[in-house]
Amino acid sequence: MFSPEGPALRELAVQALSSVDRGYDLLAPTFDHTPFRTPDRFLDATAAALAPLGPFDAGLDLCCGTGAGLRALAPLCRKRLTGVDFSAGMLARAAGDVGPAAGGPAPQWVRADARALPFDAAFDLAVSFGAFGHFLPAERPGLFAQVHRALRPGGLFAFPVGAPPPVTSPWYWAMAGFDGAMRVRNALWRPPFVMYYRTFPLSAVREDLAAAGFEVEVTALDGFGRRKDGSPRAALVLARRS
Repeated sequence: MFSPEGPALRELAVQALSSVDRGYDLLAPTFDHTPFRTPDRFLDATAAALAPLGPFDAGLDLCCGTGAGLRALAPLCRKRLTGVDFSAGMLARAAGDVGPAAGGPAPQWVRADARALPFDAAFDLAVSFGAFGHFLPAERPGLFAQVHRALRPGGLFAFPVGAPPPVTSPWYWAMAGFDGAMRVRNALWRPPFVMYYRTFPLSAVREDLAAAGFEVEVTALDGFGRRKDGSPRAALVLARRS
């Protein structure tokens, strides 16, 4: 799960007992060597699915972390690339690691809370990878409203989702156990560290996106295969500002 270059157990414990932004400041130097970083195959599959819908002038990576998603987004955007995150440590790492694509714009890095974005009709495309567990369900409508405001009319908000594991899968119980442990941690310790794996069901997400003013489509990422019932193992949510 963790490479030798990843964080030590003690470092993870300190992070887990910190606030979300301070925890990611501490984790930033080793984040790309942890399983928390979205795998390249998800980034590449998302970029490949978005390519026929572009090109786009201005792109935003929401909760960009160390910038891996922005690196995948770069070939799709002609004029402007922006990564936003509320961890100064993650942004510093991104600024040191991610440069412009060949012939493309240099990335811009903005420290901001995704629930209060400093943008108004500024982007044609927004993406996000692996960050939604940091938002409680009650915060989703406000989050999606912020993205809607940041997009130009007709702009696209895209993010990959994985199919939930069946109850017979060890991953189901691992995620349930993690979420349970985090609830206990947050009941007993301050500041809270919000990170849950099972608070982003696709049906509720679609409803919240539609309520925020998006037209929503979900397309299969067929490179990840299908489950026994024929449903895709991974899909891309495409929410367009109408």
